Amino acid sequence: MNEAKTGAKIRAEAAKIVNAVVNDGRSLDVALDSAASFIRHADAAFMRNLCFGTIRHHWQLNAWLERLLNKRLRSRDSVIHTLLCIGLFQMAFLRVPDHAAVSMTVEAARMLRQPKFASLINAVLRNFRRNKIENVEPTSDEARFNHPAWFISQLMADWPQHWQQILEANNARAPMFIRVNNARQSTSAYLNELSATEETPSETVMGIESAIRLARPLAVEELPGFADGRASVQDGAAQLAALWLGVSDGERILDACAAPGGKTGHLLELAGPSSTLTAIDSDSQRLQRVADNLKRLQFDATLVHADASNPKAWWNGEPFDRILIDAPCSASGVIRRHPDIKLLRRASDIAQFHAQQSALLNGLWPLLRPGGRMLYVTCSVFAAENDAVVDAFLTATDDAAEIRLLPNNNIRDLMQEKERGYQILPGNRDLDGFYFAQLEKAP
Repeated sequence: MNEAKTGAKIRAEAAKIVNAVVNDGRSLDVALDSAASFIRHADAAFMRNLCFGTIRHHWQLNAWLERLLNKRLRSRDSVIHTLLCIGLFQMAFLRVPDHAAVSMTVEAARMLRQPKFASLINAVLRNFRRNKIENVEPTSDEARFNHPAWFISQLMADWPQHWQQILEANNARAPMFIRVNNARQSTSAYLNELSATEETPSETVMGIESAIRLARPLAVEELPGFADGRASVQDGAAQLAALWLGVSDGERILDACAAPGGKTGHLLELAGPSSTLTAIDSDSQRLQRVADNLKRLQFDATLVHADASNPKAWWNGEPFDRILIDAPCSASGVIRRHPDIKLLRRASDIAQFHAQQSALLNGLWPLLRPGGRMLYVTCSVFAAENDAVVDAFLTATDDAAEIRLLPNNNIRDLMQEKERGYQILPGNRDLDGFYFAQLEKAP
């Protein structure tokens, strides 16, 4: 297939993927996986860039398109609407020559068996550049900030001093972080090994001793020691969870909601050889990913397919010394990595997550030994999922107290201190948004 045909095919596949997210409610990761076999490995990065970028700028692109179309396309032609957004994204945000963006997007319509739209696509994309539509001031906050209105309103309420900073960070591309397995190698030694192959050196992250921020993204096959468990891909903020829980040799550890296993592996890297870990997840397929990760890291754990909030179904009655609750949440702090969250989440989801998170705290607290510690973690920035959950739990639980103690002082400037717990906002030191609250049971 020649270059022009290949370029058109990439755009056609990207249109189908984005359309599946926007109009069918599929996750971007799932939609991308379904198309992996149709695209050459060498073209996969560009297709991902088209998909991620078009979703990231969804509201802005649609506002432009409304100005360019005389009338809206019918719902059955939604893939063409999506293809037009992909064409606009290329012309506004990528270094694709206009003539190539136009011609390949037109040809993509033919590949989608919609040749009747070829002239419309050609006219819309040429008029975009001719009329300088990208310079038109947005008329709505949705188009200005590329987030749904409910999300913007909730951020304004929860973070009146930081809401715009969060929105801007959400629209940036996330860097790639790795976690060095410090049970087998120091971070500095691994960095030296990695730097030997890099033109621009990667960097360690102050206060997160296992974390390295890569100078540029790498395929896992290119990471030294990935296959044998010396390194894993994990955002630096996520690495704080295992460090914050403070596991020690000989302890019984519970990792609730463990999939895909990044924090599970990190806990075992930090715990001594006499420790035991139980990892629970309600999704059997995702639990298999935990098993795969542990196999690569050369660790063993007890894996349980169950609802962690219902311990009667799986607990043997022996208490745990440490419990990590990486609670299901809106994932509003990791939108840089998963821009489809902006389209898939609804305002009504937050109350449902709050109820699920409260059930986990209340259901798992009896499993913690007196004097034991629990760490509640989310990748959300919404108060209803974070400090509100922890405050309600502490108010109702006589033998629970919060420990206002950071794992180290070098992360103090990372943290927004809440009435309950601590928040890392998205983009601070280029990290994802995470919330942490450490609780202790009275002896």
